Amino acid sequence: MSTTPAPTTRPRHYLARAAFRKFTLAEYHKMIADGVLQDGEPYELLEGNLVLKMSRGSPHDSALQALFKRLLRLAPPGWDARGQMAITLPTGSEPEPDVALVRGDENTFRKRHPGPSEIGLVVEVSDSSLLVDRDDKGSIYAENGIPVYWVVNVPDRVIEVYTQPTGLGTAAAYAQRTDYAAGASVPVVLDGTIVGSVAVNAVFG
Repeated sequence: MSTTPAPTTRPRHYLARAAFRKFTLAEYHKMIADGVLQDGEPYELLEGNLVLKMSRGSPHDSALQALFKRLLRLAPPGWDARGQMAITLPTGSEPEPDVALVRGDENTFRKRHPGPSEIGLVVEVSDSSLLVDRDDKGSIYAENGIPVYWVVNVPDRVIEVYTQPTGLGTAAAYAQRTDYAAGASVPVVLDGTIVGSVAVNAVFG
């Protein structure tokens, strides 16, 4: 395990895959309701930009499956694990993190997506999308006050844990980054309390 300060500059790498103009959350929801964007299409809204998501390979999906099963088992009463489902952020983003631990159960979000105050942890499993997940989404999640953010760094077989969100706009970042490598276990923290841990080796196999 190593701990280093998180970088403060956050270039927006995702813009290379963004649509020609920005959209509001209301416009984005209307496109989905009207069938312009259909369920399962590979797009998400980041800061008003309609962004094409990266394709996923076997290493990504294997790590995701292993991690999701463990986080689901660790979720205490009053919390639930959601996999590759949208969260709504008031700064104009509706990303679809690979995993989110949220307050509630399977019935809580039948008519809406979770918002920042209901989210304890978000996770992005990163293979080809490492720069976007680490820099762009890290900044977006930090600006919206998501308390804990994990980047599952598949190429380096490391789980990067980001905490202490601070700042606004492109200056938003997590003040603390801790890396967990092979042989370590990552504490799962909800509301400042450790509810369990996930072994790095179990995630990457």
